[in-house]
Amino acid sequence: METTTRNSKLSQFKKNHTWLYAVMIRAVKTMAQTAVATIGCAALLSEVNVGMVVSASVLAGMLSVLTSLAGIPEAER
Repeated sequence: METTTRNSKLSQFKKNHTWLYAVMIRAVKTMAQTAVATIGCAALLSEVNVGMVVSASVLAGMLSVLTSLAGIPEAER
């Protein structure tokens, strides 16, 4: 029951806020890609600088949102 309610709320949000939903999805994907790339730059997993990974990922997400202000093709239907 709870999953159905959650899915219903997400579907309603997607329908009412198409642009915002597309921006959020793009930003999350960009942040995940940046985190993977930053972690991959370390020679060993123990050498990963967590602060740098988080900082670079958040910055990438913010830049993605700002870039989306110029236009986001996923929402232009």
